[in-house]
Amino acid sequence: MASELSVEKKPLHVPDLAQMAKVLQDGLCSTFGSVQTEVVDCPNLTEKPWSLAAPGICGSNRLADVGGPPYLIPLPTKEKIGRYNMAEIAKLCDLPGGFVFGAGAGSSRIVGVNCEMMPNNLTSDDSKKLSYTAKVGEKGDDCVLEPYPHDEFSLLANLAICEGKPGKVIQVKASARRGDKNFVTAMRLILAEHYGEKGVGVGGVFQISKGSTKLHVMPPFSDTPLQSDKDVEDWLMFYNAKSPLTCLSTFVSRDPGLDLRVEHTHCFSHHGEGGHYHYDVTPDDVEYLGYFVPVEFIYRVDRPVVTHTIGRD
Repeated sequence: MASELSVEKKPLHVPDLAQMAKVLQDGLCSTFGSVQTEVVDCPNLTEKPWSLAAPGICGSNRLADVGGPPYLIPLPTKEKIGRYNMAEIAKLCDLPGGFVFGAGAGSSRIVGVNCEMMPNNLTSDDSKKLSYTAKVGEKGDDCVLEPYPHDEFSLLANLAICEGKPGKVIQVKASARRGDKNFVTAMRLILAEHYGEKGVGVGGVFQISKGSTKLHVMPPFSDTPLQSDKDVEDWLMFYNAKSPLTCLSTFVSRDPGLDLRVEHTHCFSHHGEGGHYHYDVTPDDVEYLGYFVPVEFIYRVDRPVVTHTIGRD
């Protein structure tokens, strides 16, 4: 299966961690009332509240953008449902057995319905498949969060892939949001402004420990073609999730001509809520704590030939 997928690879700029931490510190002050960034040793992320499949997010860091929204919108491409496998993607990205985390679409062949996926698998260890899916419940306005101990996924994903080792990371603490950008978008735009043509890719995990957060969950596939962002917005099920949330994130400061989704973040919790992150809805109360690393390479896997920009928020 993997050999049939197209793969494009490009190097990205890897900033000095201390410099990147200062860039984020200086930039985030316009979005949050309180900001603290520093280079630290990655804590053990297998422990609660993080609950990741590997202890760290370091070692041979890379990003993979697999498939994409054109395989979902305007109508799902049936041959891309259940088409992908995290372990195979790790191999295609030159890191067999790697730790894979991020945001994507689960396989309706397994779950029974279209769903969000929170990838969190150490692909070298079958006992460390700790991913989740989020689907719309029977009431139509509720989220059902379930463990997803599988590598298979569908349609699209934005994945951070690494050795899962401890190491140096950038810790970002932020609270009291006063700007109009969400946590991830703010960091992405700060890096874009500072590094310009030197594209920077980032993988990371963050906790939203206080406040409420707007998430969405994809409902069953649409029978009617979704022709605009408004159509997609009307189709999705939005809700406000309680804290704490563990969020798995990838973003790039600049697309080097690969038709990338430049940021994508999914969240899970231990209280039954999860989905696609949009922004916090209680800016005075919100508190973020995250750990992030710049990556060496971006891999574009199975890039859609026919593309569009709908549904990338």
